[in-house]
Amino acid sequence: MIIYLDTSSLVKLYVDEAYSDSVREWTAEAEVIATCRVAHPETLSVLTRRYNSGDIAKREYEKVAHVFAGEWGSYAALDFDEIEAGRLVKKYGLRGFDGVHLASAKLLASVDANVQVAFSSFDERLNNAARREGFVVLAAGEELSLK
Repeated sequence: MIIYLDTSSLVKLYVDEAYSDSVREWTAEAEVIATCRVAHPETLSVLTRRYNSGDIAKREYEKVAHVFAGEWGSYAALDFDEIEAGRLVKKYGLRGFDGVHLASAKLLASVDANVQVAFSSFDERLNNAARREGFVVLAAGEELSLK
């Protein structure tokens, strides 16, 4: 099983917040953790905003950013089809980068129909769109075995 994480889910691997434990459990069971290349700067942006707002201390920020940079290479970092992303934005009323994430996950799922791709986000509109596009969606508070 491959799990696709959008940025809202990816951040939960590095910062303790609501449902971080769920995302950590899901990724521990996954064979592959995938995301779009845009998740790298998006994640660093979230971490930097949290540091700048005083939500996390400098030492924690530096540690988490370092760990994230070290682990980035272990993820399947995917490209996306910008035309498909735009189509999804229009179809579902998504924000731009949400369309990018869903298009990236769809590209991954199209590579091998025999491999299940589960989609994880903490954005309700994006999750609804992913469901309508045929993904199993791992949502807040769900316990789902990926084996």
